[in-house]
Amino acid sequence: MSPQRAAIILAAGRNRRMKSSRSKVLHEVGGRTMLAWVGDLVRRSGMDRPVCVVGEADTDVRTAAQNLDMDIAVQELQSGTGHAVNVCRDMFEGFDGTVTVLYADTPLIRKDTLSRVFEAHDTGADTVVLGFETDEPGAYGRLVTDNEDLSAIVEAKEATPEQLAITLCNSGVLSCNSQSLFSALSRVTNNNAKGEYYLTDIVGILRGDGKTARVVRSPESEVLGVNSRHDLAKAEAAFQDRKRMECLDRGVTLRDPDSVIFAYDTDIARDVEIGANVVFGPGVSIATGTVIRSFCHVEGAIIGENVTIGPFARVRPGTHLGEGVQLGNFIETKKAAIGRHSKVSHLSYIGDAEVGENVNIGAGTVTCNYDGYFKHKTIIGNGAFVGTHSSLVAPVTIGHGAFLGSGGVITDNVPDDALALGRARQVNREGWARRYHMIMSRRKEQKT
Repeated sequence: MSPQRAAIILAAGRNRRMKSSRSKVLHEVGGRTMLAWVGDLVRRSGMDRPVCVVGEADTDVRTAAQNLDMDIAVQELQSGTGHAVNVCRDMFEGFDGTVTVLYADTPLIRKDTLSRVFEAHDTGADTVVLGFETDEPGAYGRLVTDNEDLSAIVEAKEATPEQLAITLCNSGVLSCNSQSLFSALSRVTNNNAKGEYYLTDIVGILRGDGKTARVVRSPESEVLGVNSRHDLAKAEAAFQDRKRMECLDRGVTLRDPDSVIFAYDTDIARDVEIGANVVFGPGVSIATGTVIRSFCHVEGAIIGENVTIGPFARVRPGTHLGEGVQLGNFIETKKAAIGRHSKVSHLSYIGDAEVGENVNIGAGTVTCNYDGYFKHKTIIGNGAFVGTHSSLVAPVTIGHGAFLGSGGVITDNVPDDALALGRARQVNREGWARRYHMIMSRRKEQKT
C-alpha cells in the first residue's frame, strides 16, 4: 500500500513588493500562475488533499485555489510560517502520513526533486528539509548539518557569525510525519526577533524528541522564491533556460535559443526547427519536421508534420494545421483547421474556417467572420483556388475544386468546380487621368 502523502501550500504572504492589484501567487511564469505550478507539482508527485492557506482578504487566491481543486484554510493574522501551517491542524485530524509544506511563490521545483524528499522519508527520516547551496546566502535561513543529518535551521536574524558563514540554505520546503508536525507546532513559540512562529523551529523540537531530520539538496534555480517583479523576471528566465535545454536535448533545433520564449506546456517533437524571436503561448503541440521561421507568435495550436510557418506569422488559439501546410509571412489564423498541403502564403487572415486539402489561398485573402454580433464559419473544399484579395463573407462554403477570381467579395456559396467572380466589371474612361492631373496641378499652383 502506498504511503499517504498530503500537501500544505502557503499562499497568504503579503503582496507589497510586487506592487500589483493581483495577489503575488497569481502572477505567471511560463504562461501559468505560480499557484497553478505548485498545484500541478502536488498532483504529479502523487500527493492528495492539497490544502491552500490564504489570507483573509485574498479572495482572488481563494477562488483560484478552489478552481484548482484545493481545500482552503484561512490565516486571519499572519504570524509566521509555523502559524500558517498550524491553521490546518483540524483538517488533518486522523491523517497518518507525511505532510509536505510548499510555497505558492516557489514555482519551479521538479517532481524528481520532491521524489528524493519522499525517498528520504522511506529510508527512515521523520522530517526532511529541501536545501540549496548559494554563494549569496543573504537573509536565507541556514541549515546546520552533520553530513546529511539536519541539526537545526537558524534564521538569518538569529544566526551567529559562524552560522551566517554557512552556504547551505533553507528553501522553506519541509516534509514531516503529520503527527510529529502538529505535535511540534504546539510547542513553537514566537520568542524571536520577528515575534513570529517559525515553522523551522520544529526541527530542533523534534530532534529533542529523538526524531531524525535530513536534508535533500536542490539546485538553487528550482527553489527561487518570488517576492518582487525582479524575482519574477529571474524565475521566468530560469524556466526559459530549463525549457530551452529540454528542447535541445530532445532534438529540436533552436537557431537562437535565448530569443525563443516557451510556455509551460509547449510540446515540440524532434527535428523541428525554430527560428529567432519566436514566442509560444500555452497550448501548442508541434509534430516532427516542422519549421517555424523568425518572429512568429503561436498559441493554442496543434501543428502537424512538415509544416512551414512564417516569418512574421501569428497562429492563434483553435488553429489546427495538417501535414505539409504552408503559412507564409504576415499570416494570421484563428479557430482554423487547415488541411494537408494547403497554402496560405502572404498577408491573409483565416479565422473561424475549415480549409480542405491542397487548397491555395492567395495573398490578401480575408475570411470575414464577424457581423458585429456573431462569428460565422467559412468552409473551403479540397483543391479550391482562392484568388488574391478575396473577401469571403461568412457563412459561406466554397466547393471542392472551385476557383475564385482575384479581388472578389464572395457572399454566396460556390459549387464544386465552379468559377466565382465577385467583383464589378472594369470601366475605362479615356483621357480622364490627363484632365484630372491638369486640374489638380493648377489648384496646387494657386495655393503656393
